[in-house]
Amino acid sequence: MASTEDRVRKLIADNLEVDGKPVDASMDLSSNLTDAGVSSMDIVSFARVIQDAFGIRFTPDQCTELQSIGQLIEYLDANAA
Repeated sequence: MASTEDRVRKLIADNLEVDGKPVDASMDLSSNLTDAGVSSMDIVSFARVIQDAFGIRFTPDQCTELQSIGQLIEYLDANAA
């Protein structure tokens, strides 16, 4: 089974675009999607994709606390079903 990091990177590549181009899923784990140019609306939609893929739910506060891709992966490793 793929690692959480591999799964998240694939979901980023498959679901997020900036200026019509896929977001580079190989970005550093300390990066956040906003800095990569992803709109806030796309981030909200991506949160739903993550929730469905990992069987987890986020509160709005949790979404704002998870600032980087690395923090998201750590959260998923600790809380995903």
